[in-house]
Amino acid sequence: MKAVCLLSGGMDSSTLAYLARERGYEILALHLNYGQRTEARELASARAVAERLGAVEFLPVSIEYLRLFGRSSLTDASIAVETYDPSAPELPNTYVPFRNGNLLSIATSYAESRDANAIFIGVQALDYSGYPDCRPQFIAAFQRAIDLGTADTTAIRLESPFVGLTKTDILRIGLDLGVPYELTWSCYQAEDEACGVCGSCHYRQAAFAELGLADRIPYRSRP
Repeated sequence: MKAVCLLSGGMDSSTLAYLARERGYEILALHLNYGQRTEARELASARAVAERLGAVEFLPVSIEYLRLFGRSSLTDASIAVETYDPSAPELPNTYVPFRNGNLLSIATSYAESRDANAIFIGVQALDYSGYPDCRPQFIAAFQRAIDLGTADTTAIRLESPFVGLTKTDILRIGLDLGVPYELTWSCYQAEDEACGVCGSCHYRQAAFAELGLADRIPYRSRP
């Protein structure tokens, strides 16, 4: 069996790839550059993780046109990345409009061209629950799009095993699987030392703290 794994180089996607391998899949690692601030560090992390787990392919693809659209602090340098605020009621400005729809469309083309059996995506609906393209309903709708938009002889399952889990749940799974978290990168705005204050850094640090563990990547600021 073969699976396309969307591998950003972060905690969730790296754990996802290891889980897919544990389930018996050969890994086709797909890394998407969508014009994000930390792409250089994310690419290096994704490549290192793919090599460590023995992916049969590692394919980086550029979809930097999302930078042209803007409206996200991850792709527009004029918008400051928000500091984590648990009381903020609105959609975080780190949301990239319909990013996962773009990523999954490319992953579907890649999977069909390689006769892959599955696509794995590490979306969560609990952490950052405001992201509309991380909801279970979206995943179900995209599965329907895959079924309708590929050849009749094609059968690709869209797998999102983390959609109902927290970052801490995912970390527990990854520790059991031996995920090299020291190779991963989660920060939204820095590539040398993680900022420690963005939403992604917050959830990562909180997960390690909840399990009483030290995160081995460098931080400018720790709680």
